[in-house]
Amino acid sequence: VQLQASGGGLVQAGGALRLSCAASGGTSKTYAMGWFRQAPGKEREFVASLSWSGSTKYYADSVKGRFTISRETDVNTAYLETNNVKPEDAAVYICGMTNAYGLDLTQAGSFRYWGQGTLVTVSS
Repeated sequence: VQLQASGGGLVQAGGALRLSCAASGGTSKTYAMGWFRQAPGKEREFVASLSWSGSTKYYADSVKGRFTISRETDVNTAYLETNNVKPEDAAVYICGMTNAYGLDLTQAGSFRYWGQGTLVTVSS
């Protein structure tokens, strides 16, 4: 499975971006998918994830109510809608995928496949 993240860029504080994560070599409908982010000098942190069935979504407290994770199984793509972006949201956003069940989808160690990341820069 290969993951390609895109959609990052420069956004003004309070603005919005839509990040995409396209999967190839597999099918996203049988996988759980997640978004993590890593700012310079900081650890990778959980942002949002979606269970394999798509019925359960998880969000970090810092993005709850502002970010939305979703996916389109027909095109094997997951999305992260970011709204009311804040300066502290600036980071490389990385998507992950796992085909294992019963794991904690807020933990990076639960994801087997990773994309290369897309950079989000926030201007204040």
